[in-house]
Amino acid sequence: MGSADLLLAVGVGSPVAARSQMGFSLGWHIIVACLGVGMPALVLFVQWRGQRTGDASYQLLARRWARALGVLFAVGAVSGTILSFEMGVLWSGLMDNYGAVIGLPFAIEGFAFFIEAIFLGIYLYGWDRLAPRTHLLSGLPIVVAGVASAFFVVCANAWMNSPRGFTVRDGRLVGVSPWAAMFNPATWPETSHMILAAFMVTGFLMASVYAVAMLRGRRDRYHRLGLLIPLVLGVVAAPVQIVVGDWAAHSVAAEQPAKLAAMEGLFRSGTHVPLTVGGYYSGDALHGALLHIPDGLSLLLYLDPGGYVAGLDRVPAGLRPPVTIVHLAFDTMVGIGFALLALGVWVGFCWWRHRDLPRSRWFLRAVAASGVAAVAAMEAGWVTTEVGRQPWIVYQVLQVSDAVNPAPGLGWGLAAVLAVYTVLTVATVYVLRWLARTPVPAAPQERDVASYPVG
Repeated sequence: MGSADLLLAVGVGSPVAARSQMGFSLGWHIIVACLGVGMPALVLFVQWRGQRTGDASYQLLARRWARALGVLFAVGAVSGTILSFEMGVLWSGLMDNYGAVIGLPFAIEGFAFFIEAIFLGIYLYGWDRLAPRTHLLSGLPIVVAGVASAFFVVCANAWMNSPRGFTVRDGRLVGVSPWAAMFNPATWPETSHMILAAFMVTGFLMASVYAVAMLRGRRDRYHRLGLLIPLVLGVVAAPVQIVVGDWAAHSVAAEQPAKLAAMEGLFRSGTHVPLTVGGYYSGDALHGALLHIPDGLSLLLYLDPGGYVAGLDRVPAGLRPPVTIVHLAFDTMVGIGFALLALGVWVGFCWWRHRDLPRSRWFLRAVAASGVAAVAAMEAGWVTTEVGRQPWIVYQVLQVSDAVNPAPGLGWGLAAVLAVYTVLTVATVYVLRWLARTPVPAAPQERDVASYPVG
């Protein structure tokens, strides 16, 4: 399909074009954003261990990870700026009408971003220029600001799922309470779920790089630590994420029953509702499910097999989300989450028994795959969140068709974004690979390992 055919397919100036552009931009940016949330804590940890123990491997990891963090922060700033423009250009109906409600978390996130940028500059420039303790402490605001940025951005998305803090009277917005809007019922489960996802993506993605290197025969202490430290972050976050995910599902059941019904492929409301895995939705029914647990959904939501669950039969046909996409995305997220939990159990059992990682090459293969799997689970979670809310951009308040910019030519923006992100992806991968193969300036005790390649 050529570019002209693609633009005709998405519909120049249509909601499909705007959703495609925003979805692609968000899907790309969120990977870099996750690393921006999780990497600073890992960098500071290995630096602290290196200062305490004098271990050259820890010190080299800290320097290499810090250089990669600087590159990823710069790339994230570019992709985040594109998203900020897209919010105004693509969704003028949303920002014109509800900007006063949703603007506060974005404004606070801007302050967090600048704090993160300032202290990251100090941290990177201050290496070997500041006293070791002062340099380590200068990195703490990066950790706090990175988590805060994620929190406030997701607050805005939570408001779109559970809108609060405003009143519409005679077609006009009155009684706006930005704080009530920001701290709505979906805020805490959604922000917790996303921040934990960021740490999981960071942990498993970084560990996967060193797992690939170890599969290629690099089994020295430097690579073992490079695998072990981020892997511990990922496997510790995984079981917590399962609990928080259950909390988030209960929040969706209370605030967005139509989304929950789509997640489960449930048409008919009732009690003793089963839990189904897999399958596709057609003709108001789920077909080809891989697993069917009687009373399972009622038990999960209410700890009662007779618990009542609302289905899609209570939603007008024109207001139902695309069920098959949402259902499969939700199953993908949950399935990968439990697979990563199983990987963590494997690691924990071997460490408990032998004080060592599993020695099987299948373990290294599993860790190598875990990075891509964690990213896939996180993306599937966002598909569930955003597509499950359709056709609403603000749930039961504003539809996507009323929020999109009516000006023609939005399809050209999608083509431009695809081109920009292709160049950005190639450049980012090239620079990170170059950094991995380039020796870092090392203190005297580090010079024996400073030339180690990462992968």
